[in-house]
Amino acid sequence: MIQINPIIRLVNRNLTISINPGFIIWQILFPLIYIFVAGFAYTALIDSVPFGGKNLDYPAFLASGMIGFNIMNSTLISGIIIWNDRRHGMFEQIMSGPFTRTHYILSNIVTIGIIGLFSAALITAVGYPVFFDSVEFNIVTIPLIIFGSVVGAILFGSIASIISVKLRSSEGFNVIINTVFLFCAFASTAFYPVQGAPQPLATIFYLNPLSYLVDIIRAGIFGQVTDFVITEMLVLVALAAILFVIATKLLTKLDF
Repeated sequence: MIQINPIIRLVNRNLTISINPGFIIWQILFPLIYIFVAGFAYTALIDSVPFGGKNLDYPAFLASGMIGFNIMNSTLISGIIIWNDRRHGMFEQIMSGPFTRTHYILSNIVTIGIIGLFSAALITAVGYPVFFDSVEFNIVTIPLIIFGSVVGAILFGSIASIISVKLRSSEGFNVIINTVFLFCAFASTAFYPVQGAPQPLATIFYLNPLSYLVDIIRAGIFGQVTDFVITEMLVLVALAAILFVIATKLLTKLDF
């Protein structure tokens, strides 16, 4: 039987070392720059963006996309925690205490789930004045945002965990993890609509799980839940499950 107390202790430790004033400021400042600078600056080029059965102004489109982006960005913490634990000998110390690898894995998943929800709530609050005119909250809005936050955090947290386990040099870790996450960020529907994009680029957008995450959150906020969005939810769950299993297997074999 899995003991809850060791998991809570590790989650508390993860949150303590991860969430600090610098992290919170970055989680607010970066989206603010995009939403209120890039968003309104690009309105001169982008009048409106079609989404589902309605047209959104670009700041509303971008603000809702930043929720998914920030969820992905915040899950870098998962990989950084594992990387630092290995590099500084903390993983060995944790395993020598009253903790197991199962406790360690579950605590990381709970940590990125909490941070994902925190990040989504933060950007929703910041961006709400921007997409207020277009918002269509209904009974599925909050469940969809929670669903996207948790599943997206598990998916991208698993990617970060896999990278942190497979790479041994700090240079390689930083280059690969930042390249992967930057590619996911800018080759997605977080910042631009897929409509009108060249076909090769549009295909890349929908090979990117961030596009599914962003579309699901937008569907909840703007009341545009369609069969396609439901399909995206199923794909997102499947990808998260596969990557989580891979990350878990790698972590169970992680050496000191």
